[in-house]
Amino acid sequence: MTRPYRQSIGKWHVSNNNDAMPAPRAHPRLMRPDDERRSEVAPIELFFDLVYVFAIIQVSHTLLAHLTWLGFAEVALLFGAVWWAWNYSAWAMNWLDPRSGAVRVLNGLLMLAALGMALGLPQAFRDDGLLFAACYVAAQVGRAAFMAVAMRGHVLAKNYTNLLAWSASSGVLWLVGAFLDTGPRLAVWFVALVIDLAGPRFDYRFPGLGTAPMATWPTDPEHLAERNRGVFIIALGESILIMGFTLAELDPIPLRAVVATVFGFIGLFVMWWAYFALAGADTLASRGDSSTSALRSAFAYAHLLMVAGAIVVAVSIELRITHADTDATVVLTTVGGPLIYLAGNILFLRSRTGSVARARYVAAAGLVIVGTLGLVLGAAVPPLVIGLATVVVMATLAVVTQLTANRSARASG
Repeated sequence: MTRPYRQSIGKWHVSNNNDAMPAPRAHPRLMRPDDERRSEVAPIELFFDLVYVFAIIQVSHTLLAHLTWLGFAEVALLFGAVWWAWNYSAWAMNWLDPRSGAVRVLNGLLMLAALGMALGLPQAFRDDGLLFAACYVAAQVGRAAFMAVAMRGHVLAKNYTNLLAWSASSGVLWLVGAFLDTGPRLAVWFVALVIDLAGPRFDYRFPGLGTAPMATWPTDPEHLAERNRGVFIIALGESILIMGFTLAELDPIPLRAVVATVFGFIGLFVMWWAYFALAGADTLASRGDSSTSALRSAFAYAHLLMVAGAIVVAVSIELRITHADTDATVVLTTVGGPLIYLAGNILFLRSRTGSVARARYVAAAGLVIVGTLGLVLGAAVPPLVIGLATVVVMATLAVVTQLTANRSARASG
């Protein structure tokens, strides 16, 4: 099957799947200049991402405090909102001029909203959900409104008007849910998050406004890739922080905890290696389908799963450091994190290249086998063994991914 491609012809972007993006009528003052290297991640963007270090730590700590199926569902929903707020900010900066004072103020306000979300996250399903919901809605609605005004005269103004209507509609549910009891709140917020996540899939279709098809969102694939690589590294870095703080709190530090930390670090290292062999610059995927629809799946959705997987891995590392015996929680987080990460890998590859190497399915099957044996054998198998088996599977995948990337580079060179 021929994958859609996109190229620039003058002021038109054309794809072989008959998508066409009309030329914008003007170049808004706050838009990145045409002659600027848009792919470069600006200092304000790097600074912006720092607040998400704290947000991701809050997600993992909240999950650690609520290791039940209900707790997992609640934290997954909250992380989905945290991710979607970051994702929309990254896409907005794909077009905004980072040197503009107004754009920098926007990023500062969005950082403040993200900080509020992070502070409200642990109690979002307990005493008070209003802080989390209000900050999330303020970020989503405020950003869209800013973009709709800033991009006047450009096709993006119409697109962000649709997005503003979509975000405001889901925002009502977020705010209403904050005043409900825990059970109804979970249900209402779930519907609100589904609406948010589904927006791009339905081209932000809204009564009276029509649609904003993905072909009309002019994007820079390299810029989005760099932003997503950065946030994935942040997620891995959060795991290192957890390892360090957990080990430092033990007195004395048992040998078992030291070994668990070493295995945990190796696991993070091979995840980093496998990720950049897959999604790094100059890889096959980086040269793949750059249509906006493909980028939406590869970055908005696939990286949601990969970052979520890294967060669950961080939780599993702390459990293996502090637990001498294996239980279902240790097993499920140890294999579940890499499995979620692999699901994101598979979606990413399908989006950018249209195919997925068999090695990823084999690795997923290997993790399922490790998890099944861990659940069956239970306390008869130490957590270290489960962790080691998982590291072996992921390390093998990293080696295979790197070798495949090397062969592809030689073939294209």
